[in-house]
Parts: sequence; C-alpha cells; structure tokens
Amino acid sequence: MTLNRTAVALAIAGIFCTACTSTSAPKIGSTENADNFDVVGTSNPFASEAVYFVVTDRFVDGDPNNNHESQGGEHPTWQLPLEGPDGKKAYVGYMGGDLQGILNNADYIKDMGFTAVWMTPVHDNPDYAFNGDEPITYGGAFKDGGKTGYHGYWATNFYKADEHLVSDNLSVSDYTAKMREHGLKSVFDIIANHGTPSFTMEKDLPGYGEIYDKDGNLVADHQNLAPEDLDPKNNPLHSFFHNYPDLVKLSNLDDENPAVRDYLINSYLYWISQGADAFRIDTIRHVPHTFWREASDRIREQYPNFFMFGEAFDYEANNIAQHTLPKNGGVSVLDFPMQKAMVRVFEKPLESNFADLEKVLHLTHGPYHNVYELTTFYDNHDMARMNATDEGFINAHNWLFTVRGIPVVYMGSEIGFMRGTAEHAGNRNYVGQERLDQAKDNTIQQALTKIANVRKKTVSLQRGVQVNIELNGHRAAFYRVIDNEDAQETALVLLNKGNSLESFDISEFMQSGKWVEQLTGQTLTVASSASLKTTVKPNGVQVWVRQGEVDNPDLLEQIKYQLARQ
Repeated sequence: MTLNRTAVALAIAGIFCTACTSTSAPKIGSTENADNFDVVGTSNPFASEAVYFVVTDRFVDGDPNNNHESQGGEHPTWQLPLEGPDGKKAYVGYMGGDLQGILNNADYIKDMGFTAVWMTPVHDNPDYAFNGDEPITYGGAFKDGGKTGYHGYWATNFYKADEHLVSDNLSVSDYTAKMREHGLKSVFDIIANHGTPSFTMEKDLPGYGEIYDKDGNLVADHQNLAPEDLDPKNNPLHSFFHNYPDLVKLSNLDDENPAVRDYLINSYLYWISQGADAFRIDTIRHVPHTFWREASDRIREQYPNFFMFGEAFDYEANNIAQHTLPKNGGVSVLDFPMQKAMVRVFEKPLESNFADLEKVLHLTHGPYHNVYELTTFYDNHDMARMNATDEGFINAHNWLFTVRGIPVVYMGSEIGFMRGTAEHAGNRNYVGQERLDQAKDNTIQQALTKIANVRKKTVSLQRGVQVNIELNGHRAAFYRVIDNEDAQETALVLLNKGNSLESFDISEFMQSGKWVEQLTGQTLTVASSASLKTTVKPNGVQVWVRQGEVDNPDLLEQIKYQLARQ
C-alpha cells in the first residue's frame, strides 16, 4: 500500500512513524503543499505502464519458417478449425503468430499509447494435438480433446522457448532487447499450478504429462495415469504431481514439494534474465499463498520492486485481494470486479449508469493492499470479448485510461474484433497483419490512441489519487491528483457516455489557475472560488490538467480522508 493505514492515521494526527511505511510508500512530510504530506496513489514505477495483451500465436505470423505445419503426424497441430453455424470458425491449432510478428508491430503498439506487451507463455509445449478427454467443439468449454498448446499454457519445459515462437535470428532475449529499443517493456506469463493435459489419452503421446529440466532431462512423467493412480512416494517421476485432479485433465503440480518449488521459481528467475520486466501469473488462486510468498521473496531479493499481477478468476474483491497482501507475496491482481462492472456499463452505455462503477473502485475501505496497482481490463482471451458497439468500446477506453489502476487491452479489441465471441467461438481467432494495417482507419482505435497517449504523458492519470465528484447516469467527473517531490499535477476527468452534449460546471475542490485540456489543447483560466465550465460531446472525454501543488484545503482534506481509509 502506498500509504500504510497506520502511517496515514498517525500523520493526520501530526505524528510520523517511519516503521509504518512500506518500500513503495512515500513519506509523510516531504512536500510543500499546505498540509505537508505526499499526495500519490502509488509510487510503484509499473503503475505508469499501459499494457497490450497478445496471444502470441494468434497475433501476427512474422516468420513462416517456424510454423511447423506438418508437425504431429496422426495428431496434427496446424490450424484445426472448429466448424460453427453460418460458416463461423474457431481454431484449436497453431496459426503462425510468433515473437517476430509482435516485434514487427512494435511501433503500432507503441503509437497507440501502450508501453508494455504482455504475451502468453513462451514455454515449450507438446508437438501433438491432445488425444484424450472429450473432443472440443465449436462454442464448447472445459474440454481439451483435439486441442494443441498454441496458447503456451501446456508447458513441458518451463525453461525452454517453444519452436513456434522463436526464430533462427530472434531468441527470447533478442526479442525483449529489441522491444525495449521501441520503448516497450515485456510482461511474461508464468504458471505454477499445472503442466500439460496428462491422462485419458488413447495412446501416451510424447510431451503430455512430461516435464523436462533446463538441461533437457526428464524429471516428471504422469505416464497417462489418472491422478489417483499416481504413486509419488515410490515413483520419482510422479513426485512432481499431486495425486488428485484440479483443472480438467491437466497435471496438478505439487507446490508443497521443495523440488517443484525450486524448479518453478528458478524458471521465473531465468525468464527475468532473458528480459522479462514483469509477470502475469496464471491461475494464481490454485496455488497457496505460501508458494507465492516464497517466489516473490526470492524474485525481489534479486530484482527489488519487480511487478507481478495474478489471475484469480473471481468477481469477489475480498477473495482476490488476499493475493495483494505482503504476507501473501504482495502480488497485484487483475481487477475482475471492475471487469464485470465495465461490461455491464459499456455493452449498453445508453441503458446503464456510471454509478455502477463507483462501488468497484474501492477508493476507501477496500480490501486491496493498494487499489492503484490493480490491473484493469474489460475482456481477455478466457472470456467472451465485450459485445459492445464502437461507441461502447470508445467509452470503455475513456474510462479505462483515466481511472485508477493499470490498463490492459486485449489484442483486437482496439478494432472490435470478434466482439461478443467466447474462446472456442472466435475470441482467439488470428488477428493478422492485414487487420492491423487497416486499424488506423477504425474509430475505436483512433479514439483509444488519443486517450491512451494522454495517459502516457500525464503522470496524475498514472499514479495520482482519485477523488470522485460525480458518477451518475451518463456523466462522470473525478480528479486524479499527485503532489510529491516528483510531480505536482491535478487532472480533472469528464466523461459522457450518452448520445447528447453534457454541460459540466465543476466547483467542488476546484483550484484556481491555468487548466489545459489534453486532447484539444484548449486553455481555461479559473479564478479563485470560481468553477470550470465546459461541454463534453457524446461518447466523449476531456482531461483538464493544472500544474502545481495542491492549494485547495478541502481537496487536501478529502485526499487525507481517502488515504487514511484506503
């Protein structure tokens, strides 16, 4: 938490407790504002990022030489379409996307306003389509029969890159270094709870149920046995696994085994050495907090403040917030409660109310260690893509890039690609270079580029405290405020998701001085005790920025109140 609850309470009482602050916390008493305290949501550097999420195989084929179209023999891995109604298709085989394809589009991603790319795991996956479980069908779920590991989550070797992703002249470390040259960080996807699908196979296929070490030695093998038939006490190849199932037919890794913990945590450290700037943790809630505390301690011992965020597919804030606590590893999480609310509001913006989003912000009395470090999103590869109009996506982005948290956008959503479809109904279909080349003509992408680049240059939108003025109907108005030794800036955000003009007259917590609207460059000078008056167009956003320390005592008191109760 940026301001430890005890520290803030003592600070408000005029007492400063050095023992109460965390490593990411600003110290009370270091700035020149009237009440002499730091105003900042978080000092974590990663909070300044905006993340573009890519399912690497489904993005762009930058190197056809690594497609391996004939791989798999009787169990081929290329494309594998699932036939749906009216000629619709989804695919469970490889489609050719690779690291070169991402690199080729680094400037496209950067120019939109993103500063980091999260990609699905680079781990080596089996070279065959899975021949166990029930066959997956168009629109189906929770079945793995006939699928491949194109997504990267079926690791056979947690230290080796998959041959479909790297190229002869582009290793993983080459990729991360070249992305940095374009101003883009790399977020790696890591796993701890499972390996590949590992049992119910008609015939035991190479790779499935197997785990290899960094030197290529076999260290674990499920041997196509049901979990309850494993003998981890007597068979060394079974010792990596629990003898009970977890997710579908995936092997259930034994996180209590020290050898497994070392294997996994050392693999995370290896990928940092290859250029990972942050981690997204898959299925974090399927592994106990003790594992993540050990992993985060070991990682941050070598790489202080290394940022990690986990996926706990749970819409209850109190549940997912447990991962953010220092005693549990201090790992941020994807903001699923916000995601659910965003879909409800922006799929039908003319029928919804901004008030539905206020409760998920948790600006006070929230369960999270630091709400400003949550990663925020409205759809991804594991759920149906948001089924909104162009205006719905535009309004969602206007919200996502101005409210608290670190915005994440799934590839293709910037053009409304396959909107409304689930994983096996098109949500993970191949995007391709042609669509990206045409994206700049798309109204969603154009609007996203504008607001994302405003956030990119506005530090208060990245790390500032959020103070709400109005969230009601089609209207939203709130401040984002930072006032510390690094920056003194206030942003006033005005949103209109309706289809008619909205007039705003903002007097509450208003500060006098020069305000500059960031999308148009318009300037207003507000006199003392006056208000800022403006009109926001339909489906529009304005971001008014005032430079300088906070001088409104009522605003400072409100910020004190919020931070003390965050």
